[in-house]
Amino acid sequence: MPSFIHEQELIHLYGADVAGVDEVGYGAWAGPVVVCAAVIHDLSSEILSMINDSKKLNKKQREEIYTLLIDNPGITFSIAESSAQEVDASNVLKATHDAMKRSLQNLNIKAVLVDGKNKPHIHLPCETIIDGDSKSYSIAAASIIAKVTRDRFMEKIHQDYPHYAWDTNVGYGTKKHTQGLLEYGVTPFHRCSYKPILKILNNT
Repeated sequence: MPSFIHEQELIHLYGADVAGVDEVGYGAWAGPVVVCAAVIHDLSSEILSMINDSKKLNKKQREEIYTLLIDNPGITFSIAESSAQEVDASNVLKATHDAMKRSLQNLNIKAVLVDGKNKPHIHLPCETIIDGDSKSYSIAAASIIAKVTRDRFMEKIHQDYPHYAWDTNVGYGTKKHTQGLLEYGVTPFHRCSYKPILKILNNT
């Protein structure tokens, strides 16, 4: 379960406040990479007990926690994204780090905790944590907000592009997504630099 251990270590070194950062959509074939940076100031023990890695929560749980977080004065957060075009223009890692930088620009913070092992180039003390969304409350909260934000976006654009089943696969590679690509081709939301998409483009 998450804790505040990592936040407290950075607060001891650099002072408050510390942001937890996570991304969603890194490996998707379509849609943006969405990043959230979250700073927890004062959340009730009841809410904290509900926060966990977004991948370990079902959709109903994520939606419930998201609602409790977004209008709560006990947490400050900022969301940024990199589009499919940005991913194609460089690579997904750079696009993700660019979105991280944009999310942090809107927060008054002293240090950063980032989920994963790749540290973005930012002008702040930064610590990476593998599986950080299951170890840090701030990162876990960021993962929930980013996940719900991105899922809702993919469900919305599914209405205009119903052949790819984005309402269920949210842009990730599935059989239905592949079938849609083979029958209807790519959309402006597809990452055309990704091998599965390139393969389909080269065969048409």
